[in-house]
Amino acid sequence: MLSLRNFWRRHRRKILVTAGVVGGGYFLYKLYSDYGRRVADLEKQLERQRINDELIKAQLQAHFENVQRIAETATLPHAIHYLSSRIEEELNLSNLTERLLQGKGQPNTLSSSEKLELWERLKILSFTRMVVSLWAVTMLSLYVRIQVNILGRHIYIDTARGLGSSYSLEDADFIDRDSEQNFLASADFLASSGVPLFISNMQAVVAEVLKEKQLRDVINTTGLHETVSQILDIFMSAGSPHHWIEYLMPEDARFSKLAKTPSNDDTVPSDLTKFDQLMTETRDVLSSAEFGDIVEISLKAVVGALMEDIAVQSGDSLTSGMPLARLLPRVIQVAPSLVDEPRKSRFIQIIQTVPDVELFFTLLYANAPNP
Repeated sequence: MLSLRNFWRRHRRKILVTAGVVGGGYFLYKLYSDYGRRVADLEKQLERQRINDELIKAQLQAHFENVQRIAETATLPHAIHYLSSRIEEELNLSNLTERLLQGKGQPNTLSSSEKLELWERLKILSFTRMVVSLWAVTMLSLYVRIQVNILGRHIYIDTARGLGSSYSLEDADFIDRDSEQNFLASADFLASSGVPLFISNMQAVVAEVLKEKQLRDVINTTGLHETVSQILDIFMSAGSPHHWIEYLMPEDARFSKLAKTPSNDDTVPSDLTKFDQLMTETRDVLSSAEFGDIVEISLKAVVGALMEDIAVQSGDSLTSGMPLARLLPRVIQVAPSLVDEPRKSRFIQIIQTVPDVELFFTLLYANAPNP
């Protein structure tokens, strides 16, 4: 016992230092070990989050591409086909042309005044059909692209909200299939409901522009281009601002109600559905000044391409000029090509590849509000 006390007196300092070093080392080891474990856990968590984010992005992209594919391969072709048949029903020129051909083959069947009346009707209706087809296919192709981009934004927002709230992808508040299908189906509104009033108003503008143009008047490429552009300009600017939206989509009091909701109010009236929200956003885009510029650019591009087609059909004769009566068969012939199947339509391809149009839709998709 005495020896232990002597040993402690002699080596107490060393023992305490050694114990301190060992204890400190063990503490540092435990500290480092805990730190390493926390770092490893954090790395695993980040890796799981990265994998989950990649999965979400892949599923999000797949869903958006599926919506876009549906729009391009089903929605737009169906809407264009439906529109083409409705224009054919409302502006069928076969009866007029048959009567004129009959009068030419049998001169005594029609009086001079009757022939003149038929030619005047053919003049108005042939230009009406051409310009109606041109305007409608331009607006429909833009409308469907608006739909795709608005759907894409909602998919992004809903997914981001789900992630931010620690929801699973299945729990995220995605647009239900019925709302999505009904929204895409709204592209048929022009053909199903808007055509009669649309054609009537366009025909009135055509009649006003062409009333001073006689069948014997000589028209060249420049004159035809100016005439078509004038008809479109008057039609777009007539009436109330954005009056032409009523041809493309229905008016609904619920949409106006949602549009009047304060921008800083995140609550949505209980009687409004996802479909209502989608339609309201679509109307907002159609009413914007930026979209007005895109419509003007797109119409000019299609008019230019149409003039090229008519010039090709007419050879060099339209460049130097031809009587309006001789031009009418070319106008009649070119109209159906404007409402051709989208994958075959060079007019739709032209609209989709205009740089300003591409930029507009890129910004439309990217300019999503914070989720």
